[in-house]
Amino acid sequence: MEITVKKLMLNIIFFSFLSSFTVRNFTSFRHLLIVDSMFCMQVSLATRENPFTPKASLIRHWNKRIISTNLPNPPDFFLSKASPLSAVEAAFFASLAARKVLSSHLPAFCSAANLFCVFDSSRASEKQNQDANFALYSNKRFSNYGKSRLAGTDAFKNYSDGINLATDSFSRYSDSATGHGEAFTTYAEDGNVANAKFTSYGSAAKGGTGEFARYHPGVNVPNLQFATYDSDSNNHKLSFSLYTADTNSGSQTFTSYGKNGNSVPAEFSSYGDTSNVMGSIFTAYGEMGNSANDSFKAYTSNANNPTNYFKSYSANGNSAIDTFSSYRDGANAGSDSFQSYGRNSNFDKVNFVNYGKTFSGGTDTFKEYGKGLLDHSIGFKTYGVNNTFKDYAQKGVTFAQYLNSSSRNAELPVNGIFVKWVEPGKFFREHMLRKGFIMKMPDIRDRMPKRSFLPQGILSKLPFSTNQLSELKKIFHAPDNSTIERVILNALAECERSPSRGETKQCVGSAEDMIDFAVSVLGHNVLARTTENVNGSKQSVMIGEVKGINGGQVTRSVSCHQSLYPYLLYYCHSVPKVRVYVADIHDVATQVKINTGVAICHLDTSSWSPGHGAFVALGSGPGLIEVCHWIFQNDMTWTLALI
Repeated sequence: MEITVKKLMLNIIFFSFLSSFTVRNFTSFRHLLIVDSMFCMQVSLATRENPFTPKASLIRHWNKRIISTNLPNPPDFFLSKASPLSAVEAAFFASLAARKVLSSHLPAFCSAANLFCVFDSSRASEKQNQDANFALYSNKRFSNYGKSRLAGTDAFKNYSDGINLATDSFSRYSDSATGHGEAFTTYAEDGNVANAKFTSYGSAAKGGTGEFARYHPGVNVPNLQFATYDSDSNNHKLSFSLYTADTNSGSQTFTSYGKNGNSVPAEFSSYGDTSNVMGSIFTAYGEMGNSANDSFKAYTSNANNPTNYFKSYSANGNSAIDTFSSYRDGANAGSDSFQSYGRNSNFDKVNFVNYGKTFSGGTDTFKEYGKGLLDHSIGFKTYGVNNTFKDYAQKGVTFAQYLNSSSRNAELPVNGIFVKWVEPGKFFREHMLRKGFIMKMPDIRDRMPKRSFLPQGILSKLPFSTNQLSELKKIFHAPDNSTIERVILNALAECERSPSRGETKQCVGSAEDMIDFAVSVLGHNVLARTTENVNGSKQSVMIGEVKGINGGQVTRSVSCHQSLYPYLLYYCHSVPKVRVYVADIHDVATQVKINTGVAICHLDTSSWSPGHGAFVALGSGPGLIEVCHWIFQNDMTWTLALI
């Protein structure tokens, strides 16, 4: 009787307070916490559970939409992605989003909703003028580092390796130095978001070398900015080797690179190789330079849709030599623009060898290329298709073995031999999924920042399209040319692109939307599956018992892969003709079960690119073999519920 009276009193107090102080009036977390505390007391006494949280809403939606009899609630791994917001917090932020004032409460929103909103960070500058060896180091700003140094070498090895957000700034690094060397080896490898700014790097330096080897390999969104790099320098050699190889998206900007320099050689080798949507901008690169010697070898080769801009490159220079060898060779689509390249220069020599031999379109534009040159030599040998030459130099330019669309396929190897390396175990054949088979497992660990879904009540009030980019940037505090802006643009581009042949796709930012998409493709008797843990990652494992979903028959599935975004965003898609397996994974030495893996085998690969890493690893081509891969940590595939 006493508890009933207390419940009644709390109900009266709570709803009286709520009616006089609506969600629209919540202007601070102090007000919010008062209401939230009273609400939790009321709910706790009444039912011991809160039925109005986003997590409770997810469970109700699951039970409403999914009719699987063997799993009444979502699996734990899926439920763990639900928004942690309380009922009152969710209502508060939904109100802010509806009134378009969420941006004024962004820090509180990101913290309470478990979002990842900080992609750019600031740290104190550091000054240093001694030889240094930086190993396993991360996230620092170097201002006036190595200025006016005489000889010596600084080595950055395993710098910012494997961390989630690498943010480094090198301002006036090696300024006016003589014979000083810099080496960046395995810099920010396998990071998630990498920001690096080199401002006035090597300015007025004499001699010495700058080496960037395995710089930003495997990074998800690299963002590099080189401003007035090596300007006014003398014979300061730079080498970029395996630079941003195997990365996803990202951009590099070289502004006034080598401007007014004297004999500044630069070598780009395997730059952006096998990357996905890589963009590079070279503005006033080598402008007014003397005897520059630049080499681009295997630059963005085998990449997916690389975009490169060369504006006023080597303009007004003297006796420059530029070589583009296997540039964008074997890439998928892509676009290059050369505007005022070498304009009004003297004795320039440029060679394009195996340039732009893409297997899927791609465009190149040469505007005012070599115009006004004196005694120049420009050669195009084995050059690709879809190229436009507008107002370029009419003399001193030769074209040899220019490919048209009919000859292109004959020139390109269908087995993708241009790609040099694919992680062992990333792709495998279906016959390998049998008991006792020993195989290499790739790195299946999730490298994305930890985030949660948004409740539908908030998500439905937020923009998500390139047409609403300015509003999105305002909400998430994304300045122009910032990393967060690029993260937003990359996600929108992926989500808005047209589906490939036979693909059904949708990007989802709430658990309810993912459920609805899976049900729309597969029906109501479905289940979300993922690999149980990361045990066995990057080592040899033994396959145990293997079970095929739908009896091992050809079926459809919906696979969902994380996209980098402030809130948890998945790119979900369904492709026809797959088989899905659940396999026990054992330690090779002890033969003890260490994991349960989910694998999907694509039976129709005819629309895949010839340079796809699967064909490099397995030694075949599109449509000739099936290709299997594991479902990585925190990714998932939806299938029929019964095995």
